[in-house]
Amino acid sequence: MRTKPSQAAPPQSPRPRWQRARPLLADLAVVLAGAWLVWRAGVVGQRLLDQGVNLFLDFPPLFASWAPHTGPGTVPAILIALTVVLGGPILATRLRWGPLLAVTYLATLAWTISMTLIDGWRHGVLDKLTSSKNFLAEVPRVDSIPAMLREFTDHIVAGPGSWATHVAGHPPGALMIFVGMDRIGLGGGVAGAALCVLVGATVGVGIGATLRALGEEHVARKLLPFTVLMPGVVWVGVSTDGLFAGVLTGGVALLAIGTSREGLAGDLTALCGGLLLGYTLYLSYGLVLAGLLPLVVLALTRRLRPSLAAVLGVAVVVGLFTAGGFWWWEGYELVEVRYYQGIAATRPYSYFIWANLACLVLATGPAVLAGVRRLAAAPRSLAIGARLLTSATLLAVAIADLSGMSKAEVERIWLPFSLWLVLPCALLPQRQVKWWLAAQAMLALLINHLLRTRW
Repeated sequence: MRTKPSQAAPPQSPRPRWQRARPLLADLAVVLAGAWLVWRAGVVGQRLLDQGVNLFLDFPPLFASWAPHTGPGTVPAILIALTVVLGGPILATRLRWGPLLAVTYLATLAWTISMTLIDGWRHGVLDKLTSSKNFLAEVPRVDSIPAMLREFTDHIVAGPGSWATHVAGHPPGALMIFVGMDRIGLGGGVAGAALCVLVGATVGVGIGATLRALGEEHVARKLLPFTVLMPGVVWVGVSTDGLFAGVLTGGVALLAIGTSREGLAGDLTALCGGLLLGYTLYLSYGLVLAGLLPLVVLALTRRLRPSLAAVLGVAVVVGLFTAGGFWWWEGYELVEVRYYQGIAATRPYSYFIWANLACLVLATGPAVLAGVRRLAAAPRSLAIGARLLTSATLLAVAIADLSGMSKAEVERIWLPFSLWLVLPCALLPQRQVKWWLAAQAMLALLINHLLRTRW
């Protein structure tokens, strides 16, 4: 029996250059849309100010003022940015995992410190935590932590003897940290600022460790240079929201590591993750939304014993605070009252529900916009863990925005969420990575040199 000779498939002609460039053109279109959103938020915000609406913002939509300047951190910040742009992608592929995480942390720490010092020592470091509205102002008032916990909710609503603004707006966990530091001789603005920067700089390491534990090291290696140059680092140094972001990410990472390991070591690691995640509930009320991230981890790992250990850790923290006299839900209800006694009463929801997103664009940068666009266009192009964690982050941001409890200042308030939006940057083509990293660094440098950010 004779067989017919096989026919070779006709050669495919290469796609026209404009078709090959189409994804990049779509990325740039999304970036331009983000830039337009920022510009529009600024124009409308200034118009509202001119009409007498008190937004409590000098440079809407950001909580900042126009003040072009340089500082002692300017040259180091530029040099570090160039080093990460030119060498970061290569090191991310070649270094062993442990050294890579160490380099990522040190680079993030150096970048954060340099960016902070662009504002100088006083405004960049000393004044950030020591104002009359901040946590350190209330440290001398606390004679006993147990007594403070019992009476905390009595001083949330504005009136005689009420807490300073930032203390009243948060659960007592953050104040307890600074009181504890003061008790061991590490009080004051410098020590507080150092803690925020040192812990805030761990976010990239935590994200990378989470992905590796979920079996997605290849994704982590692609995005680690982007964790270093996220524009949000402008607000990590120095703000307690950077501290909160570090604690949250550490908790998620420990949970992922613990639930992916066998035996007692995995259970104990998951327990530690649960303890950290439980404590995040008492750092900021909004971090209850961050519970979506560990839920993703538990759904992916699906291991009962370490999951129960993590739940036990959360329950222990909640139980201790409740037994100590602070009931989380009561505090949140009183914070809603306090919130609308102050600036929230005049900040219009109709403006900030979309202007907040302009702040998010500035805190995450053009590379994140391009990455999210690519994820939306081809969801399965990103590994499932990174994909679900991104979805959880976007959902948390959407809920926070719609709640009305986030009117402005979200460039720092959403740091625990927004820093996780780096994940889709792993989808950016390797040949373009340096350019996107440069765009991230340029945006951060422009914000820090043209504006005086506050909180």
